Amino acid sequence: MRKYINKILIIAFTAALTVSCSDAYDIVQDGELSDEAVFRSTSDLEKYLAGSVYTSIDTSNEIKFTSVFTDEVRLGPSNTGQDVGLHRFILNSNDGYSSGIWLGYYTTINRVNRLLEAAAKIVPTAGEQAGYNNILAEARAVRALAYISLQSYYSTNMKDNNALGVILSDSVPGINDQLPRSTNGAIWSFVEADLQFAFDNINAAYQTTNGHASPFFVSKTMVNALRARMYTYRGNYTLAKQYALDVVNNSGLTLTLSTPNAPGTVGSTTWNNVFYSETANPNPYRKIWNDTAPGESIFTLARLVGGTGGNIAALYTTNTTNITGSPLFAFGLNLFANLTSNTNDIRRYAFIDPTSTPANNIYVIDKYPGKGNQPLKNNIKVIRLSEIYLILAECEAQTSLTAAANYVKAVRDARKYSGSAAVPVYASKQEALRDILKERRVELCFEGHRYVDLRRLGAEAAVSIDRNAADDIITAPLTLSISDNRFTLPIPAAEINGNPTIQQNPGY
Repeated sequence: MRKYINKILIIAFTAALTVSCSDAYDIVQDGELSDEAVFRSTSDLEKYLAGSVYTSIDTSNEIKFTSVFTDEVRLGPSNTGQDVGLHRFILNSNDGYSSGIWLGYYTTINRVNRLLEAAAKIVPTAGEQAGYNNILAEARAVRALAYISLQSYYSTNMKDNNALGVILSDSVPGINDQLPRSTNGAIWSFVEADLQFAFDNINAAYQTTNGHASPFFVSKTMVNALRARMYTYRGNYTLAKQYALDVVNNSGLTLTLSTPNAPGTVGSTTWNNVFYSETANPNPYRKIWNDTAPGESIFTLARLVGGTGGNIAALYTTNTTNITGSPLFAFGLNLFANLTSNTNDIRRYAFIDPTSTPANNIYVIDKYPGKGNQPLKNNIKVIRLSEIYLILAECEAQTSLTAAANYVKAVRDARKYSGSAAVPVYASKQEALRDILKERRVELCFEGHRYVDLRRLGAEAAVSIDRNAADDIITAPLTLSISDNRFTLPIPAAEINGNPTIQQNPGY
């Protein structure tokens, strides 16, 4: 690939191997490990997949960037300047979040490529073949996820196969390798091949025996959910609908309901403390967020108490997710208005801490309330069934406004703890897309979707960033033209400096 990433990846690879494989201390060159000394069996591949590939996936940079740059947050009472430049739309090639997204996913891609190259030198026994194939399948699905995510931020136009995409790396790069950006068409063909291989070779029996049958690992359902997301991003609604329907019909999952409720006064500004209890709360939707039940989760990043991985709620607050926990950011006021426009909506309580101070317009973000003795740590939900329903709504909006409305209603019904939602009535495709974006804004807030949703649908729906004037402590721009170059991330400056073959995105 290029010097900038390669040097860091070799260091990361060294650290990862010392964790996942006990025989990984044989240094054959300065800063480099011998793969032959590490990967000797299918069991070694399995260890590296679990201990290095899966643990490299982290969507925190996307979540934080999206929240601060768009319209999910307002400055909190304890903010003393954290990310205020980004909140005021200052974005350039030195931005740390853009660099973090880029390097993070190329780290994952590099680890998958190392696993695949090592696997090619291992001959599994007949009894190991299914497990061997499954390991490769899971790894290639993870690589596909990485490329879809990179494309969603750095491609100049995801719907144009001839437009610039990201760097295509299908092997372990040498320290001096420098690769140019590929076209979208080349990237998408590569991703499609990875996902097809993954779907064909995932082995349910092996996954069950080896503890992979959970939302923390790749599954056939996850693969088809990724396909639905990818084809939606590309505007291929026929295939997006096909794979989304497969997930809905064959995954065995249903939208997580908002009943039974915790005891208390339903409809008041606060609920009984039982609702916010990690152990006593009976509400299925809240259980998704305090990690006591997976609910409708399709793919989730495990963040165990006392384990590795950052504290996701620390993106928004300092100590705890309540008003005394020194919140750096709070609910954006127009997002809050969208949320509360739906009566009897469980998300009003599941996403906002009851210690919030409405008199000061400070609504504390509590979507990640922590667990056990770690108040800021929660699993990170990458794909949930509600996203698939909203993908179906977007697909149907192209040809059937009534069908699109029914999918939006299904999500809103699931989020009501009392009564049912009205069926939306759309007069045009633009109106339908606008309402779908509104529902995605509420349902998927603080999960890293809003920026990508606006850049791919904002122009067609006539929607852009939508802030309240009180979201900042100074008079600042409340929106950004949907055609602004900042709706595509810059290639990081360090990448440009280390790789003269690469082309920067327009406007940077």
